[in-house]
Amino acid sequence: MMKIRFWGVRGSIPCPGKHTQKYGGNSACIELRVGEDDRLIIIDAGSGIRELGTSLLGTDLPKGPIDTQIFLSHTHWDHIMGFPYFTPIYIPGTKLKVYGPVTFEDDPLEDVVGGQMKYRYFPVNMGELASDIEYIRLKETPAIDLGRGLNLVTKLLNHPITALGYRFEFEGKKVCTCYDTEPFRNLFITDPDHLDYDEAMAYEGEEVANEQNQAIEDFYRDADLLIHDAQYTADEYQANRIGWGHSSFEYVVEAANRAGVKKLALFHHDPDRTDDQIDEMAKMYCETGKSGDTEVFFAREGMELKL
Repeated sequence: MMKIRFWGVRGSIPCPGKHTQKYGGNSACIELRVGEDDRLIIIDAGSGIRELGTSLLGTDLPKGPIDTQIFLSHTHWDHIMGFPYFTPIYIPGTKLKVYGPVTFEDDPLEDVVGGQMKYRYFPVNMGELASDIEYIRLKETPAIDLGRGLNLVTKLLNHPITALGYRFEFEGKKVCTCYDTEPFRNLFITDPDHLDYDEAMAYEGEEVANEQNQAIEDFYRDADLLIHDAQYTADEYQANRIGWGHSSFEYVVEAANRAGVKKLALFHHDPDRTDDQIDEMAKMYCETGKSGDTEVFFAREGMELKL
């Protein structure tokens, strides 16, 4: 069995307040439980990880020292900002492995994540933590054996810095994350009337973009659950957000249906999007018969799923 709980579902920046109480205002953090022993996997360390850490003190710590793994989709601040507030890192006996990609070759993951725990930013330095933390850099790879029957596949996404999608496989079930990302596009000039237009380059650019988008769909094909970036509407995306590294609802729903995804959690909500606005969008994208064979819903803090 695989169980999922959302602790943070927003993108870009936390946005607590009266207009975000239903879906939540914390940035990305997902709890994944695997198998009969409830093995804990954490995906991203946005502000939502603070509440997860508090919860673990009551659920996991009484059973013994916490031993878990955190998988960072990428190192933009909204996905790591909660790490200094994750209480288990201050408790002796805690064992933590932090996995994730790094964009700049000379910067180890430990410095990128731990760099926010310097005295100029935070009162506790990384060297003062009581826990045992190991940092493991990841790249795109077809298979990683995480032990006890859990396997991982990673996929390079389309974002301004290196970002990875994760596919966790356990006893025939697949849970995939695919954020922060947007569709790959042709970067060459496609207007034949443009002075710099090159037909061969335009054709090749289109072919490469299509191949990359198909590879993403193949990555989450037949997933039991896909958690996908859906920060914008198609109109918002086309207006002035191309290249920002986030997707539109319309594109994501269509792609998930093409890939045979069973459940699609729309994720990484725009911080300016209110609960009422998301409710209206749910009527457009999630009602029965409007999303094809894929069950579509907007992720919200506290939501729990079992597969």
